[in-house]
Amino acid sequence: MEQKILFIGLGIMGAPMAKNIIREGFDVAVCDIQQNVVDGFKGVASAGSTNPCEAADQRNVIMMILPNSDIVDAVLFDKGGVLETCAPNSLIVDMSTGSYPKLMETAKRVANRGHRFVDAPVGRTPREAITGNLLVMAGGEADDVAALDGVFNAVGDTILHVGPVGCGLKAKLVNNYMAMVNNALTGETLSLAKAAGLDVRAMAKLMSSTAAGLGQLNTNYPKKVLAGDLTPDFPIFMAVKDLNMAIELAEIANHKVQFGRVAREKFISAEKAGMGGLDQTAILEYFMGSQ
Repeated sequence: MEQKILFIGLGIMGAPMAKNIIREGFDVAVCDIQQNVVDGFKGVASAGSTNPCEAADQRNVIMMILPNSDIVDAVLFDKGGVLETCAPNSLIVDMSTGSYPKLMETAKRVANRGHRFVDAPVGRTPREAITGNLLVMAGGEADDVAALDGVFNAVGDTILHVGPVGCGLKAKLVNNYMAMVNNALTGETLSLAKAAGLDVRAMAKLMSSTAAGLGQLNTNYPKKVLAGDLTPDFPIFMAVKDLNMAIELAEIANHKVQFGRVAREKFISAEKAGMGGLDQTAILEYFMGSQ
């Protein structure tokens, strides 16, 4: 069956994504709350509207990237919503980043209305949205995700089917959790460098060549804990020692640090649990066993 796509949400990510799908030759109608944004697709999209119900008429693939879960539900289920006019057995694709419990309820309601559901949030930045190099994390039935292969490849260069419905959003949230914690930790660490009298840019360059900047997933984890090898390249008791010394330096500089204190607490707990002689990456095993 020919895919007749409706793309809803033409913001900083959605607009370039919709354009890339159109560029690949798909039949795409667009919808956004702002008329001037819709007008920007005249002569490009097959149709455009600010009214979801009108825009969805007989469309069989509904793609959305919207600010939050409540807006997604309103667009789908409210009077004058998409599900009033879209084709039977449509494929509803939510590419938004929202609430996991709400997404699962949305998916259930969509199924109860006789349609299919895939959650497929994207990663990376508006720059990659323009160039078509996004990361797409898809959750749903294998056949449904496969049916979207051409569309996903129009917007991204890395397409991952990470599991059933809900897993796409879970993957996005877990990824963003680590990204934002790393962001805050980077800020705290570079501020410590400055407080200790070091050049911030020089330290950024230095750390970009070590596990501090490259990240554990690009350095130690693949060859150690994820490979089942906990023989110590750098043991947990040494991690405790180094954190003690770094926190002492912060105190001398009269500079407050928080992340290091929390990390030290966890490494000390792992040490007390008998893991002190294991590789530092065994902290993963500690966290998994402490839940």
